[in-house]
Amino acid sequence: MVWHKRTTKHDGEISPEEILIDARNLPAHETGALEGKLSRPVRIGLFGPLTFLLVMTGAVLFGRLLQLMVINGTFYVRLSEQNRLDHVTVPAERGIIYDRGGRELAWNKPRTIDGRDEGYDARAYATTTGMGHVLGYVRMPVRDVRGSLPHGGIEGVAGVELAFDTLLRGEPGVSILETDAGMHVVSQSVYAPPVPGSSIRLSLDTTLTALLGEALRDTIETIGFMGGAGALMDVHTGEIIALSSYPEYDPHVLLSGDPEGIGRYATDPHTPYLNRALSGQYTPGSIVKPFIAAAALNEGVVNEDTTIVSTGELRVENPYVPGSYTVFRDWRAHGPVAVRRALAVSSDVYFYEVGGGYGDQQGLGITRIGDYLKRFGFGVPTGIALAGEAYGVVPSPEWKANTFPDDPTWRLGNTYHTAIGQYGFQATPLQAVRATAAIANGGLLLTPRVETEHTPYGARSLDIPYAVLEIVRDGMRDAVLEGTAAQLNVPYVAIAAKTGTAEVGVHKEFVHAWVIGFFPADAPRYAFALLLEEGPTGSPRGAPYVMRAFFDRAHELVPEYFEVK
Repeated sequence: MVWHKRTTKHDGEISPEEILIDARNLPAHETGALEGKLSRPVRIGLFGPLTFLLVMTGAVLFGRLLQLMVINGTFYVRLSEQNRLDHVTVPAERGIIYDRGGRELAWNKPRTIDGRDEGYDARAYATTTGMGHVLGYVRMPVRDVRGSLPHGGIEGVAGVELAFDTLLRGEPGVSILETDAGMHVVSQSVYAPPVPGSSIRLSLDTTLTALLGEALRDTIETIGFMGGAGALMDVHTGEIIALSSYPEYDPHVLLSGDPEGIGRYATDPHTPYLNRALSGQYTPGSIVKPFIAAAALNEGVVNEDTTIVSTGELRVENPYVPGSYTVFRDWRAHGPVAVRRALAVSSDVYFYEVGGGYGDQQGLGITRIGDYLKRFGFGVPTGIALAGEAYGVVPSPEWKANTFPDDPTWRLGNTYHTAIGQYGFQATPLQAVRATAAIANGGLLLTPRVETEHTPYGARSLDIPYAVLEIVRDGMRDAVLEGTAAQLNVPYVAIAAKTGTAEVGVHKEFVHAWVIGFFPADAPRYAFALLLEEGPTGSPRGAPYVMRAFFDRAHELVPEYFEVK
């Protein structure tokens, strides 16, 4: 047997590996869990990249901190302050609305909810009859989730409140509100105080407007008309002294958002939201005859002595069917009438002939009729500051072709009916009073004004001689003395007027009742127009009845309006 000596190379020390060299093979060790294996030390070279990464991360964080705290520190301090300080709107006090005598019609009062002052005023209105549509109403601001008010504040929605909203609202101020982290108010200070709105004085007289509204209401509710409207206008300045529409709405109902009241207005068949004085369009009937008379006289179609005989009807032969006639009836046989008498008794036959011609009598024709009616302000806006004005319709061949494409031909009968205010003719009470004022003042068509300080005077000439309009005024005075407007023959002032009755409805079962006029007749100061909408035919109370009731009460309460100056 030969023994071999085992040799191992080492440096003089016995390594633990040499002592435990066989431990890795021990069957009791779990080699998958690294048992029985020796761990080797990490090489020192691996710490270099890790150290570099840590150093770079620290440098970036330090740079960002330097940027936030040193370079942009002032900016972020200011931003932090803005997060803590909020700029909120301070509503301006809304201007007060007065009538021509200085009586308050719309004013401010503190607004409270559940006993807490809201920090801005509510709006209150006079409850005078007839003022609802004229004054209009406002929309109150609603606070946002932070309790701040919108920049606009109170906003005008209708009537004078809307028309003069810019003047009335003023300029809102700004308040600085400091809050804590829980959004609780810590302090509040005014940065810019609000500038109060301007107050305005209307041209309307509260007493006259109320009397006009009451006279309308009493007759409309008693007789059963659908509604009505009236206006009184200064014939020299264009100032509206009274303006009323019935039924009307209560501004307080709309201001408060009362759902029951608003719902009642919305479903009322009498449409209380409609301002009939300037937005309602109605067939005018015979109130257009003074304007047709002025046109016929000015064009030389007739003179003041030209006589036309009314037998109660006008028979026009059908050119396509010989021996066949179309009959245009008068409401009564008036006999021979000249222009003054024709206006006084409202002869239809007279105005058929001067409007469209008949036999040897020349007529204006539809073109000149349309030109003159627009010259008097029909079919065009009046220029009043209030919103929602309707323009009306003056019938013409072009209008008929567009409206009735299946029957576009303009016929003589269309001209006849237009000349007496029927067919497709539509007008507003405001247009009617404006046109009447132009006859009364000698030929100036004025811009109606409900306020004069901020609304300039406006007028244009009709280019119709004073003498022509004087003949028309005489005929309107005769209508009161011995004609269709005899109900207005009062002892305390001389009134000139013209009535009108327009048949409406599928079977002409209803009428619009009108009256226009001016007073004093010999030195006109005020023009008026009044409409009763869609009432029963043959009613004993019409537009002259309403105006008589109004005049009697007005003379009793405000007699200064009836003085001759």
